[in-house]
Amino acid sequence: MIDAAATEGQSFLMEPRSIILKSGLYVTATPIGNLGDMTYRAVETMKAADLILCEDTRQTAKLCSAYGIETPRSPYHDHNAARVRPGIITKMQDGAAICLVSDAGTPLISDPGYKLVREARDAGLDVFPVPGANAAITALCAAGAPSDQFFFAGFPPSKSGAREQVFNSLSTVPGVIAFYETGPRLGDSLIAMAKAFGDRQAVVARELTKLHEEFREGILMELGQSYKDQPPKGEIVILVFPAENRPVDDKDINDYLQNALEEMSVKDAAAAAAQELGIAKKTAYQRALAIKERR
Repeated sequence: MIDAAATEGQSFLMEPRSIILKSGLYVTATPIGNLGDMTYRAVETMKAADLILCEDTRQTAKLCSAYGIETPRSPYHDHNAARVRPGIITKMQDGAAICLVSDAGTPLISDPGYKLVREARDAGLDVFPVPGANAAITALCAAGAPSDQFFFAGFPPSKSGAREQVFNSLSTVPGVIAFYETGPRLGDSLIAMAKAFGDRQAVVARELTKLHEEFREGILMELGQSYKDQPPKGEIVILVFPAENRPVDDKDINDYLQNALEEMSVKDAAAAAAQELGIAKKTAYQRALAIKERR
């Protein structure tokens, strides 16, 4: 969502270079809030294109007005995509350079565009990325969450059963899990995450790059109960930290083997313990044998 408050009184008009675009599809990122995050290349590309495909033409009109972009705009969204896609492909085959933008951020990331990119490539057309802002990456950069690996999960399902199923399927992901969510559903989603992921740390990032930008960190259940009582406005990024890996101690090994030996042989229980706990097979076998002999 474009943040008028964060950009009021600012002029972003640029003098474009005289560029000529090759025919094809230009997947163009736009700001997620602050209009100052528009890239120079994105402005040039949108000005030089023959057509801009917009998720919402009214929203993109604000951006175009700020940067003096007068290129014709046409809607491209989930409701009309199948119908208009063949005509778009034909235009590019006839030599048109077409920009694809979403309301905010990078197209295709929880926004329309995948099928258009796929069909353009299948038709032998060029697809050019014009990179820029992305809410999940923006949140990850400033949240203090481990950033060496992460999994982007998009918007969770709105129905509780499907949502629970998705969260359970992601519970073993080793890195940070990034979700998008809306304000009214935030509390319920965080509580459902707590049930699936346990007492993990999480960061709720909202109003990114805008006047009232907020990063709030805490335990999933505590965050969920807080936001359930007071739902915020706007779209939000949730970053769920990975489960903490603590060293396996003797008690962990003994407890695991005690349970495994109820149903398994010494050999099988030792093999299972070695795989599950990451210990040497010889160590696991000797420990399992000792427990078996004491019984």
